[in-house]
Amino acid sequence: MKDKNSPIDETSSGAIENILPTTNEEEMKNLMKDLDREQAYREHKCWRQYITVIISVIFVGFQLYATLSGMITAQILRATHLAFVQLLAFLLFPASKKMPKNTLPFYDVLLGLVGASCWMYIVINFESLVRRSGNNTVLDVIIGIIGILILFESCRRIVGFPIMIIAAVFVIYAFVGKYLPGFLHHRGYSLQRVVCHLFYNTEGIMGTPIGACSTFIFLFILFGALLEKTGIGQFFIDVCNAIAGGASGGPAKVAVLSSALLGTVSGSSVSNTVGSGSFTIPMMKKLGYKGEFAGAVEASASTGGQLMPPIMGAAAFLMAESLGLPYITIVKAAIIPAILYFTGIFITVHLEAKKLGLKGLPKEELPRFLPLFLSKGYMILPLIVIIWFLCAGKTAVFAALMGIVSCVLIGIVVSIVDLAKGRKPTFGARDIIDVMCAAARNIISVAIACGMAGIIIGIVTLTGLGLKLGAGLVSLAGGKLFLTLVFTMLASIILGMGAPTTANYLITSTITAGAIIQLGVQPLAAHMFAFYFGIIADVTPPVALAAIAGAAIAKAKPMKTAVNATKLAIGAFIIPYMFVYNPQLLMIDVTAGTLIFILVTALIGMFGISVSLEGYGFGFTGILHGSDKPKALVNGLDIAERVLFAIAGLLCVIPETRSDILGLSMMAVLIIYQLIVKKIIKR
Repeated sequence: MKDKNSPIDETSSGAIENILPTTNEEEMKNLMKDLDREQAYREHKCWRQYITVIISVIFVGFQLYATLSGMITAQILRATHLAFVQLLAFLLFPASKKMPKNTLPFYDVLLGLVGASCWMYIVINFESLVRRSGNNTVLDVIIGIIGILILFESCRRIVGFPIMIIAAVFVIYAFVGKYLPGFLHHRGYSLQRVVCHLFYNTEGIMGTPIGACSTFIFLFILFGALLEKTGIGQFFIDVCNAIAGGASGGPAKVAVLSSALLGTVSGSSVSNTVGSGSFTIPMMKKLGYKGEFAGAVEASASTGGQLMPPIMGAAAFLMAESLGLPYITIVKAAIIPAILYFTGIFITVHLEAKKLGLKGLPKEELPRFLPLFLSKGYMILPLIVIIWFLCAGKTAVFAALMGIVSCVLIGIVVSIVDLAKGRKPTFGARDIIDVMCAAARNIISVAIACGMAGIIIGIVTLTGLGLKLGAGLVSLAGGKLFLTLVFTMLASIILGMGAPTTANYLITSTITAGAIIQLGVQPLAAHMFAFYFGIIADVTPPVALAAIAGAAIAKAKPMKTAVNATKLAIGAFIIPYMFVYNPQLLMIDVTAGTLIFILVTALIGMFGISVSLEGYGFGFTGILHGSDKPKALVNGLDIAERVLFAIAGLLCVIPETRSDILGLSMMAVLIIYQLIVKKIIKR
């Protein structure tokens, strides 16, 4: 995948460059820094860069040693991990995005050192802290308070206000809950109890999320950084151009396919939108798509990349840890919903192209699949290695390590070939250092989000608030599952606005998933439900960061782009209800035959819904217009037909045999009816 800092890869194929409008790389970088806090880091150009490089290399070295040796206890590993993260957070990220990126104020150095020292206090005094557990000293409490406050500040800078505000509300609740009435009341807790529970216990900041972050999430981020260095992002785009670039509305279909592929290794909707959108959006506009639609296609597809296994923006790992399930179970569960989501977007894009009469890009200007695959197909081998080991039942840690090893070996082989041919080596020592720096930088936001989630989870476990919130939500819905799902959907969308993927999942699953679990829903389905609606907030107005990024590239109206993106992403508003009512979509207790039937009917249903939303099916409408003039029949479907297609589609996606039969029958009648009308018109 392309480096997040360089949306436009220098290795772009010549054919694609010839058909692309000029795109300002600096504009793309600035756009990502404006919309994605994780990209607004300092770029030191003097001696200061060597300090961050050395710290980053030591950080990665420590993480690899801890993984390979297995000799470091969990709490020491997590505390050391947080110490490195806090130090790098203040060295790399300024207090405000408006501040110069080439300076390093003394107070940031001080904050970084103090923040790291608070966590190293646990490492140095680990044994004595264990002995006096529950009887902490005043110094322990002071160190804990400082460490928590500095974590909040780093969250404000890098992750954003949503999770910071929610965590602050939870902390305040721990102190004021004894004064609250009803189900929110608890017996109250002292400052010492709250601070020590959050800072020193594995039920607080150093809980499950940080445990996952300091082990296999870090390894997968290192793996992703290695893949970025190979240029796999541009390879995916070229492959998708070779496959779909020449079809009707080719660039839009390329955007959908490439975003799905990039989602396998990408960790951000905004970065994915800007990265691949810098190629696909100008191509879509040049072909004839409106700016609002072009930006919406890329935004909805890129947001869907966070729902795409095997990475899912690191949420897959956290979900596995939270639910105590094997990682491969989460990956399998996410496959069918992701297919349905991207199919819905793909169908709508195809219908829009047909409606506008848009053709594909000239075949002679597109890369040829076979030569491309033969020359660069080796880039996907690391992904194949990871999937192979995961399917073989190996742990996520082992699979990630094998993926890293395969990346390095491929880089060495390619460099040897380059040297033999008299070319500059593709992968050298400098590249390895760059990869380490990128991995250390990319883990910062994930670790801070996990730490803040640990605060929320810590307060929930301390006060029992999780069950109370779930019970309150269920009570509000009168105990009705459907109403509870609707309230959970709205809460997840609101909580997910502006939050990065990892924080998004941790917030929504902690606060909302428990409500539907109380009504007997499978825990995996409940967590996936909350996660889906948290992620779709990236295209849902009013925040819609991914849609705003797409609109900026397309030079289009942001809110109109967001509305279009929401329409394109309609699958994400339907699919979660499907797998809650029928967990077989998540490959839970399902036979192959049943799964195929469910998938086929769901895909047909997505087609009907897409036809309804797009207002176009086969290039004509039927006699429902009441017009006997053929020219009046080419403008799309009328309201009655759109309603019928929507009803038929929804009946097909409802996970029930009778509704499937009725929906399929309606769909067949509508299609046959229109084919007959089309034949009459042609005469």
